Amino acid sequence: MIVKALYIVLSVALVTVWGLTLTGIVRKIVARVHGRIGPPVWQPFVDIIKNNAKRTGISHGVMFYLGPVFRIAGGMGTFLFIPVLFGSDMFSNFSFAGDVFLVMYFIFFGQLGMALGSGEGGHPYSAIAVARGLAQMSAFEVPFALSVISLAVQYDTFSVSSIVAAQQGSIFSWTMFTNPLATIAAIIAMLGMNMHSPFDVVIAPQEIPIGPPTEYQGSFLGMLHTNRGIFNGAKLILFMNLYFGGATTIPEMIVKTFCIYMISVFVGVSFPRFRTDQSIRFFLGIPTLIGVAAVILYWL
Repeated sequence: MIVKALYIVLSVALVTVWGLTLTGIVRKIVARVHGRIGPPVWQPFVDIIKNNAKRTGISHGVMFYLGPVFRIAGGMGTFLFIPVLFGSDMFSNFSFAGDVFLVMYFIFFGQLGMALGSGEGGHPYSAIAVARGLAQMSAFEVPFALSVISLAVQYDTFSVSSIVAAQQGSIFSWTMFTNPLATIAAIIAMLGMNMHSPFDVVIAPQEIPIGPPTEYQGSFLGMLHTNRGIFNGAKLILFMNLYFGGATTIPEMIVKTFCIYMISVFVGVSFPRFRTDQSIRFFLGIPTLIGVAAVILYWL
């Protein structure tokens, strides 16, 4: 148990560092596209250190403080039940004890907890952001859930590790090639999960200054920044495992997750932001139909 605990600490440290590094890289890339210099790549690490060194005297109630706790619990739960490296004891986490639907629950748990915390904040537009976030989340979960159901039918398992194992052998064994419809539906849903433009309807940076950076300060904001690294890395590793054959080495994991993340970045710098109703109609339209087609194809 002690050895397993040390492995878990090392695994969480790895995904946190990589997730925060990706955040810094993406901010630099977006700045270059906009014609700006942008912050340094290591700025997310500086922000965490700075925020954890501060304290806040603002109080909005118990749930306001539990919001960041639920958020990081959702990120940690998502990560701990998926393997980082296939066939590695050190980076297998607790993948033997969970399945893909448990992981999906943790994704929802973190966002719902954050919504409850923000709803108790003092900002007058908090309720607007909560309504936007939950509405969009419910919409992009539909094509993603249909994609996962298609994988469960295809591989006859809900285990993430078993799905990765079924994709070993060659690149043509990846879900991307064996079930392209499910992959397309999931990648489109991932655009909403990552909340880059055109799906950044919650914070809405071009509209009004709202969101967690406005409401939370000090160590609570530092916790949210830390979760950003963990949750980003966890989602990318999950998609890598489900659709792109997983990884057996750290360099392979870094390359694959970077390429997957660049899909969201490319779309984000190419399109303006949707309104909330446009975002919901988008996810419940063609992506959902693609997911339904993927389920029907493998059910038959």
